[in-house]
Amino acid sequence: MTAETLANDNLNTPANDDVHPLHTADNGGHTVTLRDSVEVALKNYFAQLDGAPVTDVYQLVLSEVEAPLLEQVMKYTRNNQTKASTMLGLNRGTLRKKLKQYGLL
Repeated sequence: MTAETLANDNLNTPANDDVHPLHTADNGGHTVTLRDSVEVALKNYFAQLDGAPVTDVYQLVLSEVEAPLLEQVMKYTRNNQTKASTMLGLNRGTLRKKLKQYGLL
C-alpha cells in the first residue's frame, strides 16, 4: 500500500493526478517543490559558511527533514505507529527508534 493510497483512505477522496503531493505554490502562484526548497536552503547555508570547514552536512539535512516528516506523519495517522510505519515504508521498530531520537515518543 502506498502513502497515496493511505492518504486517500483517510480522506475518502480520489487522488488529484494534477497535483504532486510535495509541490506547493509560493505567493506568486508558482510551483515550488520540496527539492527546490532544500536546494535554496543548502545554497544559503553554504554561502554563510564563509570558508569554514563542515563535516556533517548529510546528517544536518537528514535531521532537518526527517524530524518534521515523522511529526507530520504521526499527526496524520493520529499517532498510529502501524499506519505511520506503513506510510513511511519503515519497520515499526525503526519508526519507534526514530521517534525517540527526535523526542517524538
